[in-house]
Amino acid sequence: MKSSHSPAVTFAAFDDPNLIAHGGLAPAVRLAERCGLPELVRTRVRLDHAGNGAGAAPDAKVMSLVTAMLAGADSIDDTDVLRHGAMAKAFAGMRAPSTLGSFLRAFTWGHVRQLQSAARAFTCRLAGHCQLLPGADQVVYLDIDSKVKQVYGAAKQGAEHGYTKVRGLHFQIVVASTPLAAPVVVAERLRKGSAGSAKGAATLIAEAIKAVRAMGATGMVVVRADSAFFSHKVVAVCRRHKARFSLAVAQRKKVRELIATIPETAWTPIKYPKAIWDKDEERWISDAEVAEVEYTAFTGKAKKYRATARLLVRRVRRLNDAHIPDRQGELFKVWRFHAVFTDSPYALVEAERCHRAHAVVEQVFADLEDSALGHLPSGKFTANAAWLTLAVLAHNLTRALGTLASAFHAKARTGTIRCQLLAVPARLAARARTLTFHLPERWPWQDAFTSLWTAVGCKLRT
Repeated sequence: MKSSHSPAVTFAAFDDPNLIAHGGLAPAVRLAERCGLPELVRTRVRLDHAGNGAGAAPDAKVMSLVTAMLAGADSIDDTDVLRHGAMAKAFAGMRAPSTLGSFLRAFTWGHVRQLQSAARAFTCRLAGHCQLLPGADQVVYLDIDSKVKQVYGAAKQGAEHGYTKVRGLHFQIVVASTPLAAPVVVAERLRKGSAGSAKGAATLIAEAIKAVRAMGATGMVVVRADSAFFSHKVVAVCRRHKARFSLAVAQRKKVRELIATIPETAWTPIKYPKAIWDKDEERWISDAEVAEVEYTAFTGKAKKYRATARLLVRRVRRLNDAHIPDRQGELFKVWRFHAVFTDSPYALVEAERCHRAHAVVEQVFADLEDSALGHLPSGKFTANAAWLTLAVLAHNLTRALGTLASAFHAKARTGTIRCQLLAVPARLAARARTLTFHLPERWPWQDAFTSLWTAVGCKLRT
C-alpha cells in the first residue's frame, strides 16, 4: 500500500457539516432507549439539591456520557467527541463536557447507589431484549475480582497505596458468564486505594446473585474467586442465596499438611499446556495432575461459619532449571500446588477445569481499561464512582450490540465491536422528514452492521 498522490497535491479541510465519525452510535442509542435507560435514570437518579442546575436532566447527561464512552471517550474532555459534524442532526440533547463534569461532581454516595440501581435494571432489560446470557437456564458463573487503577495528582480523593505498591483507586467487579456467553458486569464498586481486595465482597456477591436472578437465570449459580476472597463471609453469602462456590485457597500450614496426606494413586493427569494424549492407555501424559480431599474450613470461627466441602488440588511440575547446577540430573520431582475449596457438583477434572475459567474476569478488566476506564478522570471520589458505573453500563451495552450483530461479535472484544460496528463513518442526508445514514461502500462488516441496524427497528434504504 502506498500514497496515491504526492504531498504537494494532497489537502485536508474540516468543512463538511454532514459527516459523523461514529455512525454505529445511532443503533446504540436506539437500543438504550428501547431498553428504557433514559426513563430509569429519570425516575431513580435524583440530584434535586445540586447547585447551579448540575442535577437537571440527568437522563440526557447520562445518555451523553454513555454514548461518548461507546465512541471511546476515557475522560470528561473526550466527551466533546459528540459535538462534531452532523451529530446534532442525528441526536438531540447532547451536553457539553463542562456540563457533564459538573453533573458528575454533584454526585454523593447515595446518588451513586441510585445510578447503580438504574444500571442494574437496565442490564436486566438488555439481557431480556438481547439474550445476553444464553444458557443461563443451566449454569451461570459469577467471577469476582478487584484491581487497583493507578491515578495521578495529589488532590485525587481516596487515592492511596495498596498491596500493589501503586497509588490509585481500588475497584471491585462481578462478571456473569455462561459456557455460551461472553462476560457482562453485574455489580461494581469503587473503594479507596488501600482497601483490601475482599473488603465488601460478600455484599457485592449478594447484589450480583440477585441481579442474575432478575436477568432470568434459573440454573445453577457458581461464584468463583481467587484466594484473596476466601472467607467465611463469602461462603456464608453463597449458601444463603443458594449459590455454589469455587474459591482458591492460600497455601497455609493446615492446607499443606492435608495435601501431603493425599496418596500418589489418587492423582489424575489432566489436559494442560504441553500435555499429550496417549491413545493406548487412554489418558493424558501431563506435568499437571489433580486430586481431591474433604476439608473443613474456618475451624477458628464460630460453629455456624464452619464449612465442609471438597478441596481440589492441582499440582504442576516445577520445570525451571535455572537454579540447578550444570550436569546435575533431577533427584526427585518438585511440584507447585494450587488448592480450590468448592461445593461444585461436577466431577473432579471438570470442577477443576471450571475453576480455572475464572480467568475470564481479566478479559473484562482489559476491555474496561481499553475504553472508558482508561482513566478515573475526576478529583472527587464519588464522581469517579459514578464514572465507573457508567463505564460498566457502556461495556454491557457494547456487549448487547455485539450480540444483536452476529455470532462472532457476540463474543468479540469490546474494542473489536467499537472498531467494526460503532466507528463507521457516515454522511447524513435529510429529505422529506427522513434521515439517511450513507455508509462506506464495501464495508467489511456490512452484514453484521445491517443485522444490528434492523434489530433495533431502523430501516434500510434500497
